[in-house]
Amino acid sequence: MQHRPFTALAAVYDAIMADVEYDHWADFVLTYARDGGLEGSAALDLACGTGGFTRELHRAGWTVTGLDGSAEMLAVARERLPSEVELTVGDLRTFDLGYTFDLVSCVFDSLNNLLTPEALGAALGRARAHLRPGGLLACDLNTRLGVRELWEGGAVEGLAATPDGREVHYHWSHHHDPETDLGIVQAFCRVENGQGGWEEFTETHRERGYDPADLEPLLRAAGFERWEIVEYPDYALPTPETPRVWVFAWA
Repeated sequence: MQHRPFTALAAVYDAIMADVEYDHWADFVLTYARDGGLEGSAALDLACGTGGFTRELHRAGWTVTGLDGSAEMLAVARERLPSEVELTVGDLRTFDLGYTFDLVSCVFDSLNNLLTPEALGAALGRARAHLRPGGLLACDLNTRLGVRELWEGGAVEGLAATPDGREVHYHWSHHHDPETDLGIVQAFCRVENGQGGWEEFTETHRERGYDPADLEPLLRAAGFERWEIVEYPDYALPTPETPRVWVFAWA
């Protein structure tokens, strides 16, 4: 059965993504913030999903708010995060929380789900509006190369187990559509239903790649004062062969 992106997937997302190094990403971001002189303790984690990165910020002592467009993903996040972490449903392009933060994050190529420069620019503008003067935006994006060549062989598959012991079979295939310049992922999952049977679903995810040359005018238009675009994990300058970049932009 076909589902909207990040709906049915929410129930098995953490099982499939168990190896994602959110702790290393948080150290990467917070080291940059500390070395850059960022002060404060209030963070907004955009497209927080099931809360993997949000949890690492909270563990590091930050007061964190998580925002995501999927109520299903946030329901899982609510189960895994402490009650003091505020979670809210919102659209990256239009959200307005009414207050500002010292740090705004958006990780795991979430911004690539915005399929036009106008949509990405709107999201960057909302992020900037939610930063106090001197605050920092930290985000990552797949480049155009990264979206074209997402996985070697064009597919990933495997077995995983949910926290309650149900088995998950997944097969995710990727191709690049040259007409639209989008990467398209067909995410198929087959999940034990706990009653001796199986349930299947498919979600279709689309991403647009953004290179540093695409990002810089959008950051400028969003009102950021200065920024760096680097590679993980050594903060090196990206090359034409870089599949994913990290952006650190100061308000």
